[in-house]
Amino acid sequence: MAETITPMVKQYQEIKSQHKDAILFYRLGDFYEMFNEDAKTASRELQLTLTGRGEGNGRMPMCGIPYHAALNYISKLLSKGYKVAICEQVEDPSLAKGVVKREVVKVITPGTVQEEKMLDEKKSNYLLAVSFSNKAAGLAFADASTGEFKLTQIPVSDGIEALLDEIKRIEPSEVLVPDIMPDLAGGIQNKLKDAGFSLTTYKDTCDLENAKKGLKEYFGVASLDSFGLKGFEGAIGASLAILEYLKQTQKGALSHINRINPYDIGDFMYLDQSTKRNLELFSTIRERSAEGSLIWVLDRTVTPMGGRLLKKWLSQPLLDIDQINLRLDAVEELDSSLVLREELSDALNSVSDIERLAGRIASGAANARDLASLRQSLENIPKIKQVVKDRRSLKIAEIQQMNDQNSLIELISGAIVDDPPHTLKEGNLIKKGFDAELDKLKDLAQGGKEWIAQLETRERQRTGIKSLKVGYTSVFGYYIEASKSNLAMVPPDYIRKQTLVNCERYITPELKEKESMILNAEEMMFKKEYEVFTRVREKVAEHTRELQLISCVLAELDVLLSFSKVSAENRYSRPILKEGEGLRIKEGRHPVVEKTIGDSMFVPNDTVMSFQDGRFMLITGPNMAGKSTYMRQVALICIMAQIGSFVPANSATLPVIDRIFTRIGAMDDIYLGQSTFMVEMTETANILNNATSRSLIILDEIGRGTSTFDGMSIAAAVAEYIHKKINAFTLFATHYHEITQLASKHPGIKNYNTLVDKEGDSIVFLHKIVEGPTDQSYGIEVAKLAGLPEEVIGRAKEIYQTLEMVESGVAGTKKQKQAGKDQMGLF
Repeated sequence: MAETITPMVKQYQEIKSQHKDAILFYRLGDFYEMFNEDAKTASRELQLTLTGRGEGNGRMPMCGIPYHAALNYISKLLSKGYKVAICEQVEDPSLAKGVVKREVVKVITPGTVQEEKMLDEKKSNYLLAVSFSNKAAGLAFADASTGEFKLTQIPVSDGIEALLDEIKRIEPSEVLVPDIMPDLAGGIQNKLKDAGFSLTTYKDTCDLENAKKGLKEYFGVASLDSFGLKGFEGAIGASLAILEYLKQTQKGALSHINRINPYDIGDFMYLDQSTKRNLELFSTIRERSAEGSLIWVLDRTVTPMGGRLLKKWLSQPLLDIDQINLRLDAVEELDSSLVLREELSDALNSVSDIERLAGRIASGAANARDLASLRQSLENIPKIKQVVKDRRSLKIAEIQQMNDQNSLIELISGAIVDDPPHTLKEGNLIKKGFDAELDKLKDLAQGGKEWIAQLETRERQRTGIKSLKVGYTSVFGYYIEASKSNLAMVPPDYIRKQTLVNCERYITPELKEKESMILNAEEMMFKKEYEVFTRVREKVAEHTRELQLISCVLAELDVLLSFSKVSAENRYSRPILKEGEGLRIKEGRHPVVEKTIGDSMFVPNDTVMSFQDGRFMLITGPNMAGKSTYMRQVALICIMAQIGSFVPANSATLPVIDRIFTRIGAMDDIYLGQSTFMVEMTETANILNNATSRSLIILDEIGRGTSTFDGMSIAAAVAEYIHKKINAFTLFATHYHEITQLASKHPGIKNYNTLVDKEGDSIVFLHKIVEGPTDQSYGIEVAKLAGLPEEVIGRAKEIYQTLEMVESGVAGTKKQKQAGKDQMGLF
């Protein structure tokens, strides 16, 4: 006998069939329920109890969560790569004929999150799409929580790795890839999976004209040239894929995504993933923690949008000297006045995340507290404008162009109560006097409540029952309650409604009549109040573009203010940037190491590289003497200068660096099956194939992953190639002090070493970089400092002496000196 399918189960199955790739949260009362495979998945991933619905073979696996706790559970599912479809009741149950109508009101995916509690306030949450044409790989990305929408394209000739590097720089939460991948995609889908990105497939029609038409219809423009998209045709398909996906998932307004901004990756300093990791720009290599990174030093922002902007600036240092100097001018002006910095910090401290508030308001997701928060933020604009009045730098002067938004402040202030609740359909949102009809309903509901309060007093007097009370439950409505010890005093006109252990509950005809009036008034009041609120929210949403512009200006001010705070506290100086000039740093310091150990302990160093003095520094010296710190600090100073920050040096005159490449240390990549040496050589090859004469190259211990002679040969050949073919600014550290002879052969290569004070078997690192080659590597002395047993140290010295004798020809026969037997003869 076939199992009967109930109307509710049928409804569930129909809705689920439309959202097969998502876990369906099906609203039943105060719970979201999951069924069948969704229930099994959710119970496993969220550690929920798996129950069932129905009997026999038709029993459906089932589990559920309270609706008010849904965000925590959804966040966990998203972090594990799942999508969640939210299915709500969309009609009043009291008016429903049969099963209550339900619809999916939103699909939440990793890249479409808008809920504040599920977002990192200092990190953008990007949805990114890639598309391919014959000439270029395009990418577009948007943040649904802010409305930011950008696109770019990368020529096929640059290779798929350039596209992959740009995607990694953007750090999207979700990536849309076309359902048909052309050969030129170069296995990008697998590479993205290996990198840990959440992937979703979209249907790519590869029709440029239709894609253009779709974008023009969405933005309501006759031509995409108004956004400057000419020359970015390769990314049009990806842009449309973003918008279509957001429409499918958000089910609501996207008016905050109101423009699209193209950019050229050639307008910014290129930093590949290896370089960002090695320089620890955003997290440390060992702990993968922000503390100990460059952004940890620089981030003194006080607004969420300022924190997000700083991260963007740090991932894309500028190449345009005029734009860099505009930022530096502002930092200099802020750096000159402690009072100015403190007054601006106080004002910005009271500014909420206007960018995301505007996004929630425009998409219809904002509550009354969001509007109140926006009002409080906007009220700080006149104060900020007054503080920066008459300032000279153009970046700060831009603040004067902000509109005070008085009409918006007056609207919100007149409508929304000062401390509104989080909920929207339970009243207490709108101030009295804003809407006449709402005021009448409030008076009616209030009058009814006052009558109820008076009834309790009156009935106590009439019956003589001092403990009598009037109460309310959602099931039975209003009632009069009398304890069992006072039942003899209950008047005959009371009608028994409910019997409890210690009391009886009654109603009267008059009470029921008033109850209907009160409840109807309250229901009408709540409904009207929600209508008024949504009307106010829609009016505020009309100002979305203005709010986004204000957010951009305040975010930029916040970042520049952060730079000035860091500069003033750490004695940074303004860098001078000149095209075609050399690199001269006086008393340079490593910003993170200095902050960690204290500026009094850090030993500063000079750096001089130019066409005349040589652009290639060959640095020798022992481990722990400071070579890596010194090289990293030069790279960090260049990056800081080109994002518009002052730098940790007494002075710095710098060229504009187009790319920074680093190869520092060796890291096995077991997952990809690559050896340490293979990783080292792959990264080195990338540098040699892509660096230019405007690049900065940092190389540390090239060739140490193989035998001594192989490694030394590779290191020397790499150094010569960079010097002859690329002519980039290069800091090249090595333990092979034998290759210091390159300096005598190539005038542009100069030897430097780290000073060491040696007395007997003891050494002291002076952390000073001086010109000239080192005389030895001090490896055994460093091993002794590290705590190796004396027996090991003594034996190492014996073997070292033997090696020196073999190398000089004092010991061993001609036969022993053959490659294989020479080493065996040592021991």
